[in-house]
Amino acid sequence: MKIGIFTDSYRPYRSGVVESIDLFTRELRTLGHQVDIFAPSYPKCIKDSRVFRFASLPAPTNPDFTIAIPISIKLRPAMKKIMPDIIHVQSPFILGRLGAKYARSLDVPLVFTFHTLYDLYTHYIPFLQSLTKDITRRYYRDFCNSCDLVITPTDSIADYLRKNGITADIQTIPTGIDIECFALKDQQSYIHTKHGLPKDTRVLLCVGRLGQEKNLPFLIHVFARIHARYPDTQMVLVGGGPEEDNLKEMAFSLGVGDKIIFTGVLDRKEVAKYYNSAYLFVFASITETQGLVIGEAKAAGVPALAVNAYGVGDMIEHGIDGFLTDNSFDDFQEKLELLLSDIDLRNRMGQTAYENSFNLSSAISAQKLVTCYEELIYAKNNSK
Repeated sequence: MKIGIFTDSYRPYRSGVVESIDLFTRELRTLGHQVDIFAPSYPKCIKDSRVFRFASLPAPTNPDFTIAIPISIKLRPAMKKIMPDIIHVQSPFILGRLGAKYARSLDVPLVFTFHTLYDLYTHYIPFLQSLTKDITRRYYRDFCNSCDLVITPTDSIADYLRKNGITADIQTIPTGIDIECFALKDQQSYIHTKHGLPKDTRVLLCVGRLGQEKNLPFLIHVFARIHARYPDTQMVLVGGGPEEDNLKEMAFSLGVGDKIIFTGVLDRKEVAKYYNSAYLFVFASITETQGLVIGEAKAAGVPALAVNAYGVGDMIEHGIDGFLTDNSFDDFQEKLELLLSDIDLRNRMGQTAYENSFNLSSAISAQKLVTCYEELIYAKNNSK
């Protein structure tokens, strides 16, 4: 099978979307399928014969991200040479729409993965946010309904789309986890050694972009409360983003500036070491379609404490391999104190989290995706 993937973000940019594309691409190629990726260019891109790069411009609100110019005299010959059996787009915007155009012209099935709750990111537009939110919903609703299949990473997001007028076929296929990458039992002191922390320090880890949508001030406020009662705790925030300076300033204003480590963006192998040396994974984002980082923490045998919102609720078995809380300081703090005061509970949850992570294997997710592709291609060929 020949698969064309159109995406508005790709390596070297780092995000959950890029991670999903990489994992599925690796597994699909392992299964013997051909995958070609159509993506924006970035400075210092590594050349890859299976990645078609469009000329791009830096995004005005995020210089690390580039915006593709969806025009290239090389594209049509490249598409004629590849002749994909199916086109899978990863966003409803610039290159997603271009991919949809080629799916129609080639008369092949069009698949779209709904990675992002786009209407919850309108805070990046500094005016008319209520109107912008409504326009965004109508936009992605129309795009979804033009597709042969919409994939969501969790059932709760599938329900969310149906309630918002999506009538296209929807299938839930989670982005899988590379279990072996994150299960590193020999790295349980990595953070302590790297940052010179006492060996009995209990690290509360969060991994993700430092943006408004991740609700990180919530975590810092709760940590400031917790640290006063549990001085052996340290918070580590892995990732970069536009809110980093504001978060650092907030941490110092709350008296925990020297108890929160900001690592910046790290490569995947090092992030895995951070997971494995954490006591607990903490997460407060209320805009996730899945929360891939929670699955990664599970694979490292680390229980998660998270605000129960959208896709995150599908990633944690409450009271079994972690806790889900309301978006309130008191509820989050109560569960955090329970896991800090009951080490046996924390360890039992960590072991169960590791065992449950195998349900999120990237190989299993890729096989589900292949089955969907094959059914769509069969239906399309039999309708001609």
